[in-house]
Amino acid sequence: MLRNHLKKITVITAVCAAASLLAGCAQGLKAMDNFAPGMNNAADKYDHQIAEGLMDMEPEDWNTEEYSAIKESGFKNPRIEPLSTFSADVDTASYTNIRRHINNGDEVPEGAVRIEEMLNYFSYDYPEPEDGKAFSTSVEMGDCPWNDNTKLLKIGLQTKKVDTSEMPPSNLVFLIDSSGSMDSYDKLPLIKRAFALVTENMGENDRISVVTYAASNKTLIDGATVNDKDRIMDELSSLVAYGSTNGEGGIQAAYEVAERNFIEGGINRVILATDGDLNVGVTSESELKKLIEEKRESGVYLSVIGVGMGNIKDNKMETLADNGNGNYSYIDSVTEAERVLIEEKGATFFTVAKDVKFQLEFNPETVKGYRLIGYENRMLENSDFADDTKDAGELGAGHSVTVLYEVALTGSEQEVAEYELEFSGSESIGSTDICKISTRYKPIGSEESVLEETIVPETIMDGALSEDFWFTSAVAEFGMILRNSEYKGTSTFDSVLELAANSGTSSEKKEFAAIVEKAKKIY
Repeated sequence: MLRNHLKKITVITAVCAAASLLAGCAQGLKAMDNFAPGMNNAADKYDHQIAEGLMDMEPEDWNTEEYSAIKESGFKNPRIEPLSTFSADVDTASYTNIRRHINNGDEVPEGAVRIEEMLNYFSYDYPEPEDGKAFSTSVEMGDCPWNDNTKLLKIGLQTKKVDTSEMPPSNLVFLIDSSGSMDSYDKLPLIKRAFALVTENMGENDRISVVTYAASNKTLIDGATVNDKDRIMDELSSLVAYGSTNGEGGIQAAYEVAERNFIEGGINRVILATDGDLNVGVTSESELKKLIEEKRESGVYLSVIGVGMGNIKDNKMETLADNGNGNYSYIDSVTEAERVLIEEKGATFFTVAKDVKFQLEFNPETVKGYRLIGYENRMLENSDFADDTKDAGELGAGHSVTVLYEVALTGSEQEVAEYELEFSGSESIGSTDICKISTRYKPIGSEESVLEETIVPETIMDGALSEDFWFTSAVAEFGMILRNSEYKGTSTFDSVLELAANSGTSSEKKEFAAIVEKAKKIY
């Protein structure tokens, strides 16, 4: 029976895709190439056949995508600003969105390039945390590939991976944007396929609800169990896109449903799938931030899945995820949907550490200047670090967080702002340590944070560097080139490819190199 429903969703997906494209609603048809790599079943092959038959159609020349401006962090003088404080970030949307642009033959909007999300998209060989610890901390430091005057400091956090069978029961609400802007092969049809995958893999104690919103919102499924899979599939397959976009009403309804079906000790989460094009009710970033901050107090977390091209509102989707104790992913294919929602289910749904914050204190005796790479929209006031009322990022089971600093050691020729000070002093005189890494997080079920500290000695630079060190260097270089960063130094597409070639041959690293090759031709 389930197989018949999946086939039904596939057929309707194909019909919707063809109708949308033939009606002239296709945007950047080259992006259909993204559906090709994961053709591991008949549905993916069918998608690709549609794409091949319509590839010669010209896309409409319009684009209303929105991104927040990014102001890069410059070099800081540790004698003036020894502390660097920011929130953890496990969003990955930036990388897949960049991939979509490049696969479509387009240059990437600079605002779409968030280097921390590029870094955190990939998996790394970080050790599992010790018993009683929420995460492990790994540190490496070596020469900076793009700047002879600096070193690169890499910090990696890794939470414990869990078997999905060991996860607590889930109360998931699929909040689906079914407005007219979702009427495209890479939007609502793709989301229907993605949520069908989640439904197919639901456990015997899980609950799934389906809420849609367009001009108004509808609750189609309320707390269905594994015995209701067929009904969930039927509702998904029947969805069509039309009307305006009242995202506020949908969010309100979805949280009400989630609270009604709340599972104590379980995973309670709204999964919002949208292109972010909200045009009725609360629509501004500031209003959305306020709305979602109120909703997170319910204990229900939020994940945001972005889809589509041409008019995605990346800024709004990021705002919702960052302030809803959740994560933001961009899905450009069924394969990516399976990665985010099935293969990395623990990281996406099962939060193991709340309000994770970083604070690094750099030693002015050994460090002339430092620069955090990425995390620009995650910066915190130094006083926020020890303030447990201040919101920060959440880490899921199996999540890793990678942080890069460009560090100019004492004696470096790197230009760093200098100031004449009347009163100054240092308690670090005589110390050769590089910095102290402090992390704070709240264990699940607690509102009191736990502090962990790591001293990074000067001898860190004597150790052999891992493949991950060179790969993260390649990813950061690539991001700086796409962003046209003033700190990109000697970075080139060729140097990115060289670094990537020396950092392993996993499938995701090979894909990264292929994307860089395509970008090199575009730029």
